[in-house]
Amino acid sequence: MSTYIEKSLGANERIIARARFHWLYLVKAWLALLILGWILIGIWIFAAMMIRRATTEIAVTSHRFVEKTGLFNLRTNEISLHNIEGVRLEQSFLGQIFGYGHLRIEGTGVDAVVIPDIADPVAFRAAIETAKDLPQPPPANGAKPN
Repeated sequence: MSTYIEKSLGANERIIARARFHWLYLVKAWLALLILGWILIGIWIFAAMMIRRATTEIAVTSHRFVEKTGLFNLRTNEISLHNIEGVRLEQSFLGQIFGYGHLRIEGTGVDAVVIPDIADPVAFRAAIETAKDLPQPPPANGAKPN
């Protein structure tokens, strides 16, 4: 079964990098279940975190940044690479030690997209910058690029 991002790829578009949740996200979910499970709130927190993890896709392609979330209601944030003005990394002290953090991607004419804590955010940020430097193929319909 292909993912939303794979299904939405355009002609000559390829996936450069995918982000994934850090292993500490699973630890937090399991701790919520073990510690708070007896009052049912832990079961709710665990289920919500696991559904979020299973239904979130984050990737950078040769043309755009894509974040897809949602189980019953699909929500996407997509920013064309040439519209990305800046990528800010926010990483706590523990995030630096364990290798997780989140990114704030700011684009022209769109609100900033803040992605959740991911594993190796520095490498994902580098993948975005690398993808921005890739030569863009001319449009298939013969129109002149901007």
